[in-house]
Formats: sequence, C-alpha cells, structure tokens
Amino acid sequence: MSRPVHGGRLREAARRHGLPPECWLDLSTGISPWSYPLPPVPEEVWRRLPEEDDGLDELVHAVFGRPALAVPGTQAAISRLPALLPEVRRVLVPHPSYGEHAHAWRTHAVLRCAPSADEIDARLDEVDALVLVHPNNPTGARFPAWKLHAWHRRLAGRGGWLIVDEAFLEPGEAGSLVVETGSPGLVVLRSLGKFWGLAGLRFGLVFAPEPLRERLAALLDPWAVSHPARWAARLALADSAWQERQRARLAAASLALATMLEESGLRVGGRTSLFVWVETPRAPTLAAALERHGILVRRFDDPPGLRFGLPADAAQSERLRAALFEAIAETPRISS
Repeated sequence: MSRPVHGGRLREAARRHGLPPECWLDLSTGISPWSYPLPPVPEEVWRRLPEEDDGLDELVHAVFGRPALAVPGTQAAISRLPALLPEVRRVLVPHPSYGEHAHAWRTHAVLRCAPSADEIDARLDEVDALVLVHPNNPTGARFPAWKLHAWHRRLAGRGGWLIVDEAFLEPGEAGSLVVETGSPGLVVLRSLGKFWGLAGLRFGLVFAPEPLRERLAALLDPWAVSHPARWAARLALADSAWQERQRARLAAASLALATMLEESGLRVGGRTSLFVWVETPRAPTLAAALERHGILVRRFDDPPGLRFGLPADAAQSERLRAALFEAIAETPRISS
C-alpha cells in the first residue's frame, strides 16, 4: 500500500503552476488559520533537554480529566499502535477518512465501509478493532455518544479495541471519549495541530489504559517530545480564555464558508469547525480550475470530493468567492 497523499503540498503546486508560494491561498489542510499566539521561546527552553516533571502531565490530566502520554504528533502513535496490539488481526476503517490509519494497519486485514452508523454496525462483529476519526476527515460525519459507547462495549466485551482519532474535535466539545479511556479497549488521540493551529509543533496526546501507554512510551526515543513543544503545549492548553474566543471565530468562519459554497452552486455534504466537505463528480476539474487561480484545496477521488479549509479573513473569503464563480463558469457541467 503506497503512502497516502496529504494536503499542504503548497510548494509542489507552486512549481507545477509557476506561481510563488506566497501568492497562493492554501485551503488544503483543515488547520485553523489562526494559531495560538505563542510568545518568544525562552533561551533556556532551546538550550536544555526536556524533563518529564515540568507540570505538563498534571495540566493535561486537569484539562481533559484523564492521564495521557505526550507524543511527537499523533502520527507517532498511529504508526505504532499495530505493534502494540498483537491480538488485533482484523480492523475496520471507514472510508474516506484519514489515510494514515489504514496505511498503519496495512499488514493486517483491513475492512472498509462508509463512515455511517449503519455500515459500521453491520461489520463490527467481523473485526477486532474499529479505527474511527471523529468527526470524520474529510466528510465531517459524527456519531452520537451513545453509539460510540455501544461500539466500545461490543468490541471490549470480546477483547477488541475502539481507536478514536479526535483531531478535529474542539477542546470541551461534546462527543469526546477521553473521559472513558481508563476502560479496557479504548484509545483516544488528541493534538494541538488543528484547533490550536500548531501543526508544525508536532505535539499529540494518547489517552489509553496505563499498560498500553507504558508500552507505547517504551517504543519512543528518549526526549521524543521536544522541550519547545512541551513548553508551548503548557501555555496553549492552560489558556481557556483564548480557546473560548477560538471556538467562536471558528464556528462563524465555518458557517460562512459553507454558505458561500452553497451560494456558488455546490452542495455541502458535511463540515466541522475547521473544514467544509463537498462531494461532487467534478472534483478533479474544479480543483484544477481553482489552482489556476492560485487556490489550493484538498481533492479526494474516492468518492470524488473537495475539502475546503477556512479563509483567514474577508479578503481571502472574497478571493475564494470570485475564484469559485469563475472556476464553475469554466466547468459549466459541474454538479453536486
């Protein structure tokens, strides 16, 4: 199985079109356009190796209500979980979703289904683990808490696992399973990449039963999470006032983007506070037309669709609006 292709390949698009990176509007990643405003990193943080008794673990426990293992981005956990769960042989991974999950389990029997409750229910008894991105990336699909709990009980009751990637779930948002992660058979992944707009920091959290966290920690190198990352995470996680403001502006921006896409003639199939999903057979043509206008969005081929990240301001929104109408005019047979 080849490595999945991700959004954010701006330099590649710039070379392809001969347009410098600074001239592009990159809406391909689903990362907040407003990053947490970190102050300058103290010189000591750069100079000294990180130490685990810096208060980060206690802060995470206080904020989320459960202990966690800090990792250098949740990808570090995604790629190692198969080795940590030898009892898992068959894995259900809804599709489309974040491609690294299926890739990590590629040496196992990976079953695919649509990201719908009925499809998952129908196949859950065939597998030892369900890997779920919640809300789903790229479709934005969500499931009620009672359904998530039911899937966890069904799996854990026979020694199976529910693995939930909550990358696009806001802090404090309903639907998180973090508080249940002391229970057997449940792993939840969180990060600072999306909501906090700190993807370049490479900081993630793994909530899981203590034995699994200890085994994962043993697989990581010493000082796996850098000192600047631990320092920044403490500031970002503790700033509840900023988080409240961030929630409000993300919600407003997501709604405005969805409205714009609908007004342009596209049908919104789902959204989160960080992206909007449009399923359309004209996705390749429309994505190419937007690139000619210097706008990069995330294209999916199965099913064909586009994921739009959030514009950062009114000027970017107007640029996208104008380019959308021109792009659709260039591809008059586009349908949703």
